Amino acid sequence: MENTAYISLGSNIGNRYDNIVNAINQLIGYSTVKVVNFSSIYETDPVGYEDQDLFLNMVIKVQTSLTAMELLDTCLNIEKELGRKREIKWGPRTIDLDILTFNQENIESEKLTVPHPRMIERSFVVVPLVEIDQNLRLPGVDKPLNIIVNELPDKEGVRLWKRKNGEDVFEPFES
Repeated sequence: MENTAYISLGSNIGNRYDNIVNAINQLIGYSTVKVVNFSSIYETDPVGYEDQDLFLNMVIKVQTSLTAMELLDTCLNIEKELGRKREIKWGPRTIDLDILTFNQENIESEKLTVPHPRMIERSFVVVPLVEIDQNLRLPGVDKPLNIIVNELPDKEGVRLWKRKNGEDVFEPFES
């Protein structure tokens, strides 16, 4: 598994936690994908379209033999299988899987842009990503994420919901 990717997951329809766990379990059901790290789960305020329920968000780090486009197709397929409907831009969703980074590549195609174009503006992505790898550097970005996260104005909209380590330990998938 020669490729490393970070994927954000989010849900605000139905049982948000189960939606995230089901997405991770479907992802690791592929022999071509291995989850190697994951963040805590955060409850977050909606961004963009604000007239909707709160989200649960987290980030996972995966190793994969898939190409970036194959990983995107896999993520889109999982979203569809879990009932994702694209009716309102930035609107409610059962599950959202976004590829944040793929190796240290810059990818710009009709279907995929990596690094994710708005990720460093979004606390609900950067906070859990920094939890996994605070020294991660993004291609084309001159600051490490641990500096960027401190400069984000909307961090109060990201609240720890279920801790990865500690008193409220969770394991979102079968090891």
